[in-house]
Amino acid sequence: MNHIGKTTVCFILAVFLAVSAANAQDIARITLPAPQTDIGLPIMQVLNLRQSIREYDADRDIPPQELSNLLWAAWGVNRPDGRRTAPSAVNYQETDVYVICAQGVYRFDAAAHTLEPVAAGDHRAEVSDREFVFTAPLILVYVTDFTRMRGGRNDGNMVLAHADAGFISQNVYLYCASQGLGTVVMGAIDRDAYGKVLNIGPDQFITYAQPVGYQR
Repeated sequence: MNHIGKTTVCFILAVFLAVSAANAQDIARITLPAPQTDIGLPIMQVLNLRQSIREYDADRDIPPQELSNLLWAAWGVNRPDGRRTAPSAVNYQETDVYVICAQGVYRFDAAAHTLEPVAAGDHRAEVSDREFVFTAPLILVYVTDFTRMRGGRNDGNMVLAHADAGFISQNVYLYCASQGLGTVVMGAIDRDAYGKVLNIGPDQFITYAQPVGYQR
């Protein structure tokens, strides 16, 4: 490699490292407040209020405590043995919940009750051209990791993955109905666009996306 070639490679590498460092500094792990497990309406009232909402107040963010409660209700740890608020086949716990918001992209770590950084910046408009999606303060995305399931990615496990993610999404519906939030689960989504934003691998599959926000 000649001197010009070496200089070009070094310059590109320096830019890449600088951008990577900047992104790492721009977004950090978020320790969520402890979930409030003693709030909410009686279950029959919640079921009566449950509905799909597609209009959100883009100027109203979801506070940290509300986000903590929401994620715990969705897929949090509710027993000392690490089991969750939603069931999963053979207790595989193969679903990861990702959060896309204005500040960045995160993965929910239920055991630590934290948000682990994935990418900095607002990527909501990159995953959908529907206004109600990219104006929602949060988009929850459910990602199956087939390496946690016996047999890996096959037709039977794909059915289980969708069912398990469905249980989580219903928990979100019920929490939102109880707490005055709106949401809708979406199966017809651009999985390639979501996958690029979430930086998922070949053994992972996106089942559903679910915007959440205060109703407009």
